[in-house]
Amino acid sequence: MGEKVFEHTLLETKKVNKIFGAGKKAVHAVRDVDFRMHEGEIISLVGQSGSGKTTLSKILLGLLKETSGKIEYKGVPRNLRSQKARLAYWQNIQAIFQDPFSTFNQFFRVEKILNDCLNLQGLGYLPLVEKQDKMRNACQFVNLKYEELYNKYPFELSGGQMQRLMIARIFMMKPKVLIADEPTSMIDACSRSTILDMLMELRNENRMTILFITHDLGLAYYISDTIYIMESGQIVEQGSAEDVILHPQSAYTKQLVTDVPKLREEWVLD
Repeated sequence: MGEKVFEHTLLETKKVNKIFGAGKKAVHAVRDVDFRMHEGEIISLVGQSGSGKTTLSKILLGLLKETSGKIEYKGVPRNLRSQKARLAYWQNIQAIFQDPFSTFNQFFRVEKILNDCLNLQGLGYLPLVEKQDKMRNACQFVNLKYEELYNKYPFELSGGQMQRLMIARIFMMKPKVLIADEPTSMIDACSRSTILDMLMELRNENRMTILFITHDLGLAYYISDTIYIMESGQIVEQGSAEDVILHPQSAYTKQLVTDVPKLREEWVLD
């Protein structure tokens, strides 16, 4: 199987560092990271807890300020200095997280959560009927019924409904880049497959770039075009999914692969 070639770079970091604290108590969470995301590419950033992958994802999202280094979006230095610039950036860069209950304001009803997506896109001027149609279509995409949910608060939903609602937001926003931080780790295998199928459909429809932040090497292998391996804040290996998993170079990657039984064997489905 030939390696895919991706031409258009969307988001790139150059020698990015993040240091928390100072002096002897300083923690160097991200060290000289070079990272590149292309249009339509599926990437997995893999590492154990404490490797720095979530810190890097928050830097990419613009939720954390890098200590040093450069970040470019579409080949231009990223500008997040004003609220207007941040909102423009977040129209194109969105995220879903491991814990859906910490994603939404528990005091906002589902209707407001989805309506805020329209406002962020500058569509707040639309008539109420059109807004409701867009919200209804987004819920339908993730197999939820808008009429049954719109007046509920997040704490009244199940974990599965919350996960689907997060993806409904992405369906409405249609971002260029989606950063998914352990999005399926808290749900059962059947729901996990459904969620991943929905994300793949969004990617295929919109040529969306997806970055999975995960410790699950099996997931990374089977869905990714490119894998980055992160250890102690550094990228220790990168390449196509097949190269990284089948021909690991770093000792850390070799250990990760060894820890996943039968990862390299072909799946046999009855």
